[in-house]
Amino acid sequence: METFIIRALQLILCLSLLIVLHEGGHFFFAKLFKVRVEKFCLFFDPWFTPFKWKPKHSDTTYAIGWLPLGGYVKIAGMIDESMDTQQMKQPAQPWEFRSHPAWQRLFIMIGGVLVNFLVALFIYSMILFHWGDTYIPMSQMKMGMKFNTQAKALGFEDGDILLRTDTKAFKSFDSNTNISDTYRDISTARYVVVNRKGREVKVNIPDGGLNMLEMFRAETPFVLPYLPSRIDTVLGDGAAAKAAIKAGDRIVAFNGTPLETWGEYNSLISRMHKRLKGAPTDDSLQARHVTVAIYHAATGKTDTLHMMLDDNLMMGVGQSSLLTYYKPVTQHYGFFSSFPAGINHGVQVLKGYVGDLKYIFTKEGAQSIGSFGAIGSMFPAYWSWYRFWELTAFISIILAFMNILPIPALDGGHVLFLIIEMVTRRKPSDKVMERAELIGISLLLLLMVWAIRNDIVNFLIK
Repeated sequence: METFIIRALQLILCLSLLIVLHEGGHFFFAKLFKVRVEKFCLFFDPWFTPFKWKPKHSDTTYAIGWLPLGGYVKIAGMIDESMDTQQMKQPAQPWEFRSHPAWQRLFIMIGGVLVNFLVALFIYSMILFHWGDTYIPMSQMKMGMKFNTQAKALGFEDGDILLRTDTKAFKSFDSNTNISDTYRDISTARYVVVNRKGREVKVNIPDGGLNMLEMFRAETPFVLPYLPSRIDTVLGDGAAAKAAIKAGDRIVAFNGTPLETWGEYNSLISRMHKRLKGAPTDDSLQARHVTVAIYHAATGKTDTLHMMLDDNLMMGVGQSSLLTYYKPVTQHYGFFSSFPAGINHGVQVLKGYVGDLKYIFTKEGAQSIGSFGAIGSMFPAYWSWYRFWELTAFISIILAFMNILPIPALDGGHVLFLIIEMVTRRKPSDKVMERAELIGISLLLLLMVWAIRNDIVNFLIK
């Protein structure tokens, strides 16, 4: 429950901040061009509004809704998600959206997207200024990597150190961003160069590349750093402590399956989780009785121990990490130098996200679409300002890109109609705009239902 609350608070704070800034972008340009904003609402408020406030001598009511699926500004004289068609039947007023030139209306519509993108670049820049860029260079991972059968069929071998593709060098493998970049770079490469026992070897990638989603979703990961299954700490009074396991010992087999790395161990535990999800209590209890072969560092002997895992299939040990074996480097940035670096990073994130959208049109991609459950799971189970701001910047870029897509009811849909108007010098009729808005809202609702369905399915199978 505590983990859920921490993640939920981070998600709510992140979305609230980005929604206010996005709608503030529309609000700013509307006020700049003297267009009346009737309502500025954080979250949606169908049927009733829990909180609202209208300052004296102001045309705008500020509100907080009860449905946290977004937010909106109601701009006078505009057909939007409020579907206020009665106002449009009245004579146009000089302070209404429809009475202003198309170029001004265009700026009002792209204001939210513009702010979201600029905010993301600013956050990335400030992350680099405050924390710098700390990572473990891939070239220094002297124990190399561990590959699954798909990767080995391509020519990779355990112990290979990833160096570069035909287009760029690998950076690191010690954060979610770097892991995603590594998988993306491999999937789109023509070949990958590795350091194999001191010499460079080229591994060719099939024409057309690899499916990155399949690489991620494989039961055994395509590639992971080689991390020996050495126990870093023994926790509390768990199964490991009761079995007299000590820090420095290594797990060499689990339920009869030999293993060398924590990646292999975690894959076995993940399979157990999936197998036991929804299983009867008796089956779960029986499965939690496991045999673990332990190499004792103090004696040099290997024992096969019988132990009972807890409800989360944990044996009560802390795993060693990359920091156990490698020393990270930190690249520091001054205030002014952080901006070009942050902008470059944000642009690369956007390129990667746009490139990955092709997977949405595959079966695996459609199943990976998620809503608030999927977004919330991205946040850590503890409060980390570094991770919070990193994810806030990433989500801001996603919101910017998704909103500019030429889909009716989104900002991009309005922009498309405005561009058509500017080219043809003819406004679409109110009836056309109303129907387009209704179609767009319907499509977005269907997409939301599908995303929530995926969240529920993913929760049940975990």
